[in-house]
Amino acid sequence: MQSPLKDVNGSDPPPAGARKAKGTGRRDRWADHREQRRRELVGAAVQALLRHGPEVDMDQVAAAAGVSKPVLYRYFADKSQLWVAVSEVVAARIIDTVAPAIDQVREERGLVQATIDAYLGVIESQPTLYRFLMHQSGDPSIHQVVAGTSRQVAAGLARVIGDRLRALGLDAGPAEPWAYGLVGFVQAVGDWWTSHGQPISRAALTDYLTALLWSGIEGVRASADLPRELTRAHERITP
Repeated sequence: MQSPLKDVNGSDPPPAGARKAKGTGRRDRWADHREQRRRELVGAAVQALLRHGPEVDMDQVAAAAGVSKPVLYRYFADKSQLWVAVSEVVAARIIDTVAPAIDQVREERGLVQATIDAYLGVIESQPTLYRFLMHQSGDPSIHQVVAGTSRQVAAGLARVIGDRLRALGLDAGPAEPWAYGLVGFVQAVGDWWTSHGQPISRAALTDYLTALLWSGIEGVRASADLPRELTRAHERITP
């Protein structure tokens, strides 16, 4: 009679830990495969967006991926979930481009100019994807992606602006509101720019926005350099 501890081939069964490890390895491989497949489908959705514009539908995405719609729905519960994944890809591209530009700048006006130019550079290179990201932000999940991107860029910008202000002996208090204001301002102007077919060049738009935003920072520095009596006199005559 075969021992209950032997398998059908008469061999000792693998230890329970080995069986568990084997099952875990299989699940990990399946999870990796599924994640890789999701990335491929998101890439296909991005290509479909570039080809068909922000109004692209799931049939067009499936055609770009070379699969049927039911296959898409195996990996994404609905269209909204797929668009959230696409939004995350676009948002990551913005951060990957803008963050290094912020970190590399060491001159105050250059900081503003480099941030604006980097942001507009992303928009200029992929205007369709940017319009998609901004115009889909009515979806609460996509709005969270957009807001998270804004926070991440603004946080890095606030850190650098604060460092510059402290290096000049100025109050660093304005750093955070300036940073958030700059990001929101450039986002809104970028939306206008792409919606109107980029009627002016990126270089010109960067110069326009830098001149406007830099005047506020320079104004704070100029005010800090004034004697207290002149500052009070200026406040009295300023409307």
